[in-house]
Amino acid sequence: MKTVAAIALLAGSASAFAPAQTSSKSTTSLDAMSKAVPFLTEPKNLKGYVGDVGFDPLGFSDKFDMKWLREAEIKHGRTSMLACLGFWQQQYVTLPGLTHVDDSNLAPSVVGASAMLQIVFWGGVMEFWTNKGNVTMETMFSDPDRVPGDLGFDPMGLSVGKSEEEKERMQLREIKNGRLAMLAIGGMIHHNWVTGDPLF
Repeated sequence: MKTVAAIALLAGSASAFAPAQTSSKSTTSLDAMSKAVPFLTEPKNLKGYVGDVGFDPLGFSDKFDMKWLREAEIKHGRTSMLACLGFWQQQYVTLPGLTHVDDSNLAPSVVGASAMLQIVFWGGVMEFWTNKGNVTMETMFSDPDRVPGDLGFDPMGLSVGKSEEEKERMQLREIKNGRLAMLAIGGMIHHNWVTGDPLF
């Protein structure tokens, strides 16, 4: 019995060093597969956009206007970056006339509904103003030359004199930091909810 087991083990280990047999069947090219989710095909509508890694597992780019999706991603990323800064700073800095709270989730209850509604109202005004009144998904990109996320706002001149490659590198940094911030603010908020403690 021991002899049979030893022969089986030796035969199995020897086959590990045998050359692999090639199949004559054609397989799907790896170029057609997503880099981010290798078992899904690469989304074709993401091509040409800065930050494309082939991640669209739910197929949103096939169902919605890609310019609108990119605009939404950039706006949510920018808002999340500001939210992360505000969430962290609120724990240490209290504006004059307001009550200090350690838990940043409680900050809206301290300032009241009127201050929170001012933020929502001002966000709506900015949305209306930057899009020249075109705020719906159907009309936001009625101007075909409009670039998603480009509001023409560069008071420090960070893009002046930059090549297209340098601008794309800056856009990629913004996209990646925005994606990270969207995850981070969710984590910060849920940390405070779950633990009941301040962030730091």
